[in-house]
Amino acid sequence: MAQNNSAKFCCSICLDLLKDPVTIPCGHSYCMSCIKDYWDGEEQKEIYSCPQCRQTFTPRPVLGKNTMLEDVVEEVRKTRLQASPPDFSYAGPGDVACDFCTTRKRKALKSCQVCLASYCEHHLQPHYDIAPLKKHKLIKPSANLQENICSPHGEVMKIFCRADQQCICYLCSMDEHKGHDTVSVAAEWTEKQKELRVSQQKIQQRIQDREKDVKVLQQEVEEINRSADKAVEDSEEIFTKLITLMEKRRSDVKQQIRSQQKEEVSRAEEVQEKLKQEIVELRRKDAELEQLSHTEDHIHFLQNYPSLSCLSESTDSPSTNIRPLSYFEDVTAAVSELREKLQGCLNEEWSKISRAVTGVDVLLSQPEPKTRAEFLRYSRQIRLDRNTAHRHLSVHKLSRKAELMEEEQIYSPHPERFDELWQVLSRESLTGRCYWEVKWKGGVSIAVSYKDISRTGTRDACAFGCNDKSWALDCYFKNCQFKHNNLQSEILVPVSSRVGVYLDHRAGILSFYSVSETMTLLHRVQTTFTQPLHAGLWLLRFDVGNGATAELCKLKQI
Repeated sequence: MAQNNSAKFCCSICLDLLKDPVTIPCGHSYCMSCIKDYWDGEEQKEIYSCPQCRQTFTPRPVLGKNTMLEDVVEEVRKTRLQASPPDFSYAGPGDVACDFCTTRKRKALKSCQVCLASYCEHHLQPHYDIAPLKKHKLIKPSANLQENICSPHGEVMKIFCRADQQCICYLCSMDEHKGHDTVSVAAEWTEKQKELRVSQQKIQQRIQDREKDVKVLQQEVEEINRSADKAVEDSEEIFTKLITLMEKRRSDVKQQIRSQQKEEVSRAEEVQEKLKQEIVELRRKDAELEQLSHTEDHIHFLQNYPSLSCLSESTDSPSTNIRPLSYFEDVTAAVSELREKLQGCLNEEWSKISRAVTGVDVLLSQPEPKTRAEFLRYSRQIRLDRNTAHRHLSVHKLSRKAELMEEEQIYSPHPERFDELWQVLSRESLTGRCYWEVKWKGGVSIAVSYKDISRTGTRDACAFGCNDKSWALDCYFKNCQFKHNNLQSEILVPVSSRVGVYLDHRAGILSFYSVSETMTLLHRVQTTFTQPLHAGLWLLRFDVGNGATAELCKLKQI
């Protein structure tokens, strides 16, 4: 009854309930947008008509919303919504439509895997009432039912081939899948559901682990920010105090110089004034003596000469007291010396500060690389430091290759040069994760060492591997051994002519590898490094004249 009554309030153009109803002069009502669009199509005729009774109007009627009719339509709309069952709503975009609705499609309530069709509540009822249909498998509405059909045979795929891991129909099982391990789709679904639950458990566990990691890292980020802010604040305060101290010392030096300047100038001016007065007195006496020299009165001459010729005590001449000196140039030299000492101290301490800053590493050490490609991600370009090379080592132009020589090389004196053993260190200090390779020939010790290892003295003090400041792999022919603090470890694995060195400074890992087609681990160290390390090479003495060389290979980082 409600449906029949609501039809009276439908627009004859769109056939739906009136929206913004308007009544035209003939008495018929339409949606405002519908009648506007209709009359817009008649614009060229300049005559406007009613779509139902065809009555014409000139000029085009002015439209006004029928508010009373709008209220009535709204009541009808509410009544219609209350009268319609919720499950009988019509299908919209993204919904699965009923395959058996012949007019406006309603939303499907279930899909049947046997019929391969979807049903609304009305058309689904036979599956509940008719005995054969009750056995059909009903699932949530699905738009992919046609995927259950075997494309070559047009049959429903009810079998799963485990050999080929695909769904098939019974004809496929008798043809190309004959003899394969097959089960029903339902049985395989049950099995895969078990695996799915295990996978879900693993995923959920990993989610929990990752959420914990996120929280930990968030705490670390907050702590990093707090620590960095505190370090900046403290550093600013310390540097401000240093700057204030330097400003005070600058002011003190300036004040002392000006004070000494004033004192010395005052003394010089005082002496200068006395000398001027003495000059005036001497000139007066000289004039009187000159006048006396012209008198011919012998008695007058003899009576006045003694008093005129007597000179008062002379002021000391400053020319005899002034020492040849550089006045305040010594102060400039002293300040320059202070500057050089401060610069040297700052440079040395700045390296420590910089290492302390870059040494901050929140993340846990990553797994040690396995393949050469993984090692190359951490490759470092390393050069040899000529200032550390022994005089019997020739360091080539690119500072990558060292060669043992019988003749001493011409190197300038340097406090960091090795004097006793034929060794050389790298320029670069090594922290973090690093990887490099050494191509060697003859007898070579491939090492890492702290920079403060002794350059002179006993073998135990300065030889790579013979003290607690260095770690070394001795390679000769195809044999090798590892040394640290004079303890040796024989290595039974043959070594190639190319050795890879991996360092994870923070984790305390040092590994040596024989590099060929594969990476073969020769020796691995787990310790705690207390200082930055330097790569080292030691070309052994018994290979003099036999062309012993070692070269730091140029690697391309991946």
